[in-house]
Amino acid sequence: MVPEKGAKPICFSVLKPDDGPKEVIQRAIIVEAPIAVEYNGIGYAVMMATPIDLEDYVIGFSLSEGLISRADDILAIDVHQGELGWILRIQVPQKNAEKVFARARQRVSESSCGLCGMDNLEEVMRPLPRVTAQIEVADAAIFSALSALRSHQTLNAQTGSAHAAAFCAPDGTILMTREDVGRHNALDKLIGALARAKIDIAAGFIILTARCSLELVQKAILANCPMLVTISAATDLAINMAKKSGLRLISLARADSALTATPQSG
Repeated sequence: MVPEKGAKPICFSVLKPDDGPKEVIQRAIIVEAPIAVEYNGIGYAVMMATPIDLEDYVIGFSLSEGLISRADDILAIDVHQGELGWILRIQVPQKNAEKVFARARQRVSESSCGLCGMDNLEEVMRPLPRVTAQIEVADAAIFSALSALRSHQTLNAQTGSAHAAAFCAPDGTILMTREDVGRHNALDKLIGALARAKIDIAAGFIILTARCSLELVQKAILANCPMLVTISAATDLAINMAKKSGLRLISLARADSALTATPQSG
């Protein structure tokens, strides 16, 4: 059962093309809220997300940002709902806090000028480590996972507007799923949930109900995920980055076909 904070009922008037009698229905609508992330009292980012599985989210976000290397690096998480949104207060050791402070200062300088932020562009396009994980997945297992995915999308079944990130065993069995209004958030939630459960992401693959952009590939590579499958198409940057880092990327994954970008050697 999805917590109430993930979806809420709204009444709608139904419009008809033949200008027939108006009908009023009630539908579950996904919740989108500002989520402020703080580390050791320092404001780091404000994201728009669905306020469920927030502890999973903040761990996955911290890993994706390179602020921690494992879930145990986080000393405490305080989840607070305020009048305007949610605040996630995270405590990390001093060595990790220094990374937070350095990134926070960089973010301030980046926001001052769009065109002169060369350091920002270099950071976005920075070389990533190669994926060391290797996994054997039969094509049939990929399509088996795709077929089963809808039954694991509880929030989307209610609202019709949630992205999902699912972790699958090599045989295609879906082991864990996280959902959010944002595709990046859903992936961060899944990465965080796997880290909290001490499940090795290298032992399976991930399916995303989204187009595949560079940021999603970067998150998968940094998590050392061997294979990423996305429902919609991938961008050119996403494909190139996957090839360079040895991530097996499969996109436009539908019931009858999928496209695969083969990692390059070396």
